[in-house]
Amino acid sequence: MSKTIQSGTMDPTKMGVGRSIAVLTSGGDAQGMNAAVRATVRVGLYTGASVYFVHEGYQGLVDGGDNIKLATWESVSMMLQLGGTVIGSARCKDFQTREGRMKAAGNLVKLGITNLCVIGGDGSLTGANQFRTDWSELLVDLVKAGKITKDEASKSSHLNIVGMVGSIDNDFCGTDMTIGTDSALHRIIEVVDAITTTAQSHQRTFILEVMGRHCGYLALVTALSCGADWVFIPEMPPDEGWEEHLCRRLADQRGRGCRLNVIIVAEGAMTRAGKPITSDQLKQLVVDRLGFDTRTTVLGHVQRGGTPSAFDRILGSRMGVEAVMALLEATPETPACVVSLSGNQAVRLPLMECVQVTKDVTAAMAEGRFEDAIKLRGKSFENNWNTYKLLAHINPPDVKSNINVAVMNIGAPCAGMNSAVRSAVRIGMIQGHTMLAVHDGFDGLAHGNIEPLSWTNVSGWTGKGGSMLGTKRTLPGKMMEEISLNINKFNIHAMVIIGGFEAFVGGLELVQAREKYVELCIPMVVIPATVSNNVPGSDFSIGADTALNTIVATCDRIKQSAAGTKRRVFIIETMGGYCGYLATMAGMASGADAAYIYEEKFNIKDLELNVEHLVQKMKTTVKRGLILRNENSNANYTTDFIFSLYSEEGKGVFDCRKNVLGHMQQGGTPTPFDRNFGTKMGAKSVLWLTEKLKTCTRHGRIYANTPDSACLLGMRKRALYFQPLAELKEETDFEHRIPKTQWWLKIRPIMKILAKYNIELDTSEHANMEHVIKKMGHL
Repeated sequence: MSKTIQSGTMDPTKMGVGRSIAVLTSGGDAQGMNAAVRATVRVGLYTGASVYFVHEGYQGLVDGGDNIKLATWESVSMMLQLGGTVIGSARCKDFQTREGRMKAAGNLVKLGITNLCVIGGDGSLTGANQFRTDWSELLVDLVKAGKITKDEASKSSHLNIVGMVGSIDNDFCGTDMTIGTDSALHRIIEVVDAITTTAQSHQRTFILEVMGRHCGYLALVTALSCGADWVFIPEMPPDEGWEEHLCRRLADQRGRGCRLNVIIVAEGAMTRAGKPITSDQLKQLVVDRLGFDTRTTVLGHVQRGGTPSAFDRILGSRMGVEAVMALLEATPETPACVVSLSGNQAVRLPLMECVQVTKDVTAAMAEGRFEDAIKLRGKSFENNWNTYKLLAHINPPDVKSNINVAVMNIGAPCAGMNSAVRSAVRIGMIQGHTMLAVHDGFDGLAHGNIEPLSWTNVSGWTGKGGSMLGTKRTLPGKMMEEISLNINKFNIHAMVIIGGFEAFVGGLELVQAREKYVELCIPMVVIPATVSNNVPGSDFSIGADTALNTIVATCDRIKQSAAGTKRRVFIIETMGGYCGYLATMAGMASGADAAYIYEEKFNIKDLELNVEHLVQKMKTTVKRGLILRNENSNANYTTDFIFSLYSEEGKGVFDCRKNVLGHMQQGGTPTPFDRNFGTKMGAKSVLWLTEKLKTCTRHGRIYANTPDSACLLGMRKRALYFQPLAELKEETDFEHRIPKTQWWLKIRPIMKILAKYNIELDTSEHANMEHVIKKMGHL
């Protein structure tokens, strides 16, 4: 699939005419599978194809009959917010036999289905590939046995297969995140937070066992997200003598005044000799050697349950779209592929390459090549492991670096800010720096509201929402004199500025004032943290994921209320300033009928079209509507106006209610993503400042005056980059406080198609097949 697909010329609503697609979920269930099923069905129907559900996984494929049913638009309604898989999944022995696969092939041929979309783990996907390889031989045997005619066989001569990985373990190589992983982390973190409060009351040690027989992803991210003292994962067994090291670590933490120790164990954890490490064994060790009050909790199937997170719903929906396109564009020559996300881009990867790398990890672990195992897991796993090692296994040195680094929060508070502050402070201390807290933003810097932070000051901050340092929206422009005096007085050598659009603009003002004030010639880094996700230079900002989940949870409840009353339309106003990120993503994750945003201009004709669309929808079995509106999407078409318009036009057909979500969107405990993202950004920013300080000197003093000594740390597509603030000026619309180009606008059409609008889907930018091995770097 190296050549770009020429579907730009083809009408996407005709691509699937005369074709049939079957969708099945197999293996262990995972939250978000329903979102993938829903998207596959609806996009399949949008292209003109017939779509079939296969109930009970491969077992249903073998048994046939009522297990393979035609799907309709309405049949996937209200399943977005459900965990597990609505169409059922089963472990299937029959499909592993040739007779079983022959029966399955017969059932598909009879219905004229030659496209199969499989959502499951690596076992399920390997099975699908085997099925495809055997297909022509199976047909020959079916014809011989008189089960199908030659004509039927020639019509179904080739089987196309596309896989989506649904597995809470995130154990499939080549994919950044598998469907269900983020939701499983949500469940784990809810439990960790609950346990933390009780453990702190009693000064206890908690040992938590999470799922992951062959993959330590859940354990590792949980450890980072809750600031655990130790994590045991299968990919990297602890060094010899780890018992001593662990007990020393726990005792040290107690000695520093931490009331709580947390140890995370993956169920597949083992020693270098290959012996299992269990939570009970660890409890025994801690009790015998240290005498600490110790409790163990094994999480088990709780991790698979509950409602899917916003991320998993969007991931499932985007992958469903990509899967249908990949099926309809496939030829007999293209290898079976999996669709997946890399960074925020949809990618297609050859299925067997991914399976091979996944097997290579297992082989590397079995042969004791643990460094290789971690590298094979991919870049994000490796980054997580390195950040964890830095934060959990290294003690602050006795020798000081004589460098003072100030940390501050700017703008509106958001969840995850504290996570970034905590890791910045601890990484700074590990490097021998003195870390200074600046309270209340630039105001605090101007008024000298500055104090040193200790290691334990930031204990437990990862799980706290809001801003512990205190934050303000004031910009530094009018206070430069006072600010430069305090930088001098407190001897500040570098700054970490964590915040939203004001942090970016404030950083720029400080850089511009360097000409006048030599004190401002110090390295500084801005970390984007705002619910609005409107900071240039980064695809995501800390806090947006938490806000998104808060909005989606509210929309779920509202939809439930609307489903009960029937014929009701809810209009919901979200935050975001002029940035439509929250409204768009929440619209996709909660199955909204429309999302009005500033970036996509709309007029009265569009509003009429949306009302008419809802009038038609009320004639179906789905008698409810959900409309999202970004707070600044249009100065005249306010939420009240849209509410009045819909109420009037919908008279006699539906009634309306409105909800302004307000400041609840800035609150709440941070999601696992925001904790982890904040932790990585905080750590990376201080490591960068330390390197910068080595090169920025003049006459033996710190002096930084180049554009690249004041950067914004942002996530772009697949990696974290430092970009000079001055360069980002060009990319910014300062009047509306948004970046001039925003990646997520490209996925807005998906939301409309899933809401049954017959719009043009631009297929010219579809993902081409990539290769896993190339992405592995040295491997």
